[in-house]
Amino acid sequence: MRQTAFLVVLVAAIFSLLAAGLQCRMQTLLHRRPASLWIAPALFTGVFAAAAWVAGACSLPLVLLVLAYTAAPVLCAFVQGPASAPRPSALDFLGILTLWLPIEFAAGARFVSRGAQGFLHSVAYGIAILLGLVLWTGFRRFDGMKYNLPRMARDFWLPLAGFALVAPVLAAVGMAIGFLPPPHLPVQSAGRMAAAVGLIYAGTALPEEILFRSLIQNLLMQRFGAGTRTLLAAAFVFGCAHLDNGPQPLPNWRYMILATIAGVAYGKVFQKASTVLSSAGLHMLVDWTKHFFF
Repeated sequence: MRQTAFLVVLVAAIFSLLAAGLQCRMQTLLHRRPASLWIAPALFTGVFAAAAWVAGACSLPLVLLVLAYTAAPVLCAFVQGPASAPRPSALDFLGILTLWLPIEFAAGARFVSRGAQGFLHSVAYGIAILLGLVLWTGFRRFDGMKYNLPRMARDFWLPLAGFALVAPVLAAVGMAIGFLPPPHLPVQSAGRMAAAVGLIYAGTALPEEILFRSLIQNLLMQRFGAGTRTLLAAAFVFGCAHLDNGPQPLPNWRYMILATIAGVAYGKVFQKASTVLSSAGLHMLVDWTKHFFF
């Protein structure tokens, strides 16, 4: 129960930053007092340490590792200073890499018992997303993050249109390369399928869209333009992030191919919508369909 409470609080904190007023106040504080940014590593490390204690996996090496992990992207941002930056720098990209890659490769897993790894990985992922939002919607604010509530009608129908176009392609390619089995009718109850919508959206789709679209794709667009090459590059990065995912043997090239195709669709919806919530909606529909019908 306490583990669930930790995850709920993290998800609520992520959603709370959708409020434009809260983002504005955070930006004002960080620009007036740049040194206050260093509160973030201490705060998030404390949150992680508390979660590790709840899971019975707290240790000094683990806490120090998390402190170094949260401090690295903060350092990349802090040395550049607070700004509404017109173009991302190499340090901005380095900051995102230091935020993403340790999570991707489960750094520090050897300090955690197997039973606690899933929970603490989720906590670390939530902390990473929150820290990314603090750094690039508050301290070094970039245009195009689109971390806001929907602003136009197409934000609601774009995920549906994207799903109608990309789902048949993903199904056909997935079955052709042996990643997906033939489709079947769902075996779960309607209630469980309905509940999974929110869980997949909040636990998988939105965090991944913040990382891969609001941060990685957007910073590539701000630096190199919003052309097709940038869209494909961001989709390829997203695809490569799935090479270390099962259930097939690793590196899972089948999953990479499917994720890259999906990443093109997610990225296109992100470009056309006014909010990252739209591409997260398409992401959720794809994952939900795969989970219950394949």
